[in-house]
Amino acid sequence: MLSDTSSSLIRLNIGGKKFCTTIDTLTQREPDSMLAAMFSGRHAVSADSGKGYVFVDRDGKHFRHILNWLRDGVVSTLSESEYSELLREAEYFQLLGLMDEITTVLNNRKEDEELNTELTRTDIIKCIQSEKVRFRGVNLSGLDLSKLDLSYVDFSYACLKNVFFSRANLQCAKFRDVDAEGSIFHNATLRECEFTGANLRGALLAGANLQSANLQDACLIDCSFCGADLRSAHLQTADLTNANLEGANLEGANLKGAKLHNANLKGANLQRAYLRHVNLRDTHLEGAKLDGANLLGAIR
Repeated sequence: MLSDTSSSLIRLNIGGKKFCTTIDTLTQREPDSMLAAMFSGRHAVSADSGKGYVFVDRDGKHFRHILNWLRDGVVSTLSESEYSELLREAEYFQLLGLMDEITTVLNNRKEDEELNTELTRTDIIKCIQSEKVRFRGVNLSGLDLSKLDLSYVDFSYACLKNVFFSRANLQCAKFRDVDAEGSIFHNATLRECEFTGANLRGALLAGANLQSANLQDACLIDCSFCGADLRSAHLQTADLTNANLEGANLEGANLKGAKLHNANLKGANLQRAYLRHVNLRDTHLEGAKLDGANLLGAIR
């Protein structure tokens, strides 16, 4: 039995979470959705023999938000990650109106974040035309600074969360103690940059040129350095927990005191790297080149 004939109740079991709603709710606001198709009467839907719940094999965490949308046409206030999860569910259930609304909310939120930054991309371009540019302590979070020539710029102590630096020239730039969590440095030039004490958690540095860069004491947890050039880089006491350095070139790099728990160094070049007393027990080193590396006292 799928519904109560007097009240048109529908009982749903979404990944173990149980909900009650009506046929009208499931079919009226989004008539072209999978849910509308399921309960339009055009298809046979089976329920369990006990209490008549229809089981749908999806995560039920956000289904209440889907029902609220179908009832009221309003999207709940959520975090960005939760909106992303809800968007996946909306795509699965083919709720086109909800998908559009979530996209609008996320775009509006991004615009608001850009308004809260102290400078725009245009402001940055104007500034870098002068000599000795400094953005020390400035909030630039969320800006697109990709492909710009930002060499020798001082970003020390700035908030650079989620900034796009892809393919930018940042040679000799200073990032001392910056908060650059989640920033994108894909294929950027970062030769001889200073990242001492910087927070780069979750940053993307794949393909970046970090030759002779100073990353001492930096938080590099969950960072991606795939294929990056880290020759002669200074990584003393840096936290590289869960970092992905597959195929990276770390020839001659100094990793004294670095944390490499669960770091991926498969296929990496560690020739002549300094790894004395480094704990490599939980590090993935398959195919890594260790010729001439200083491994005295290293834990393997």
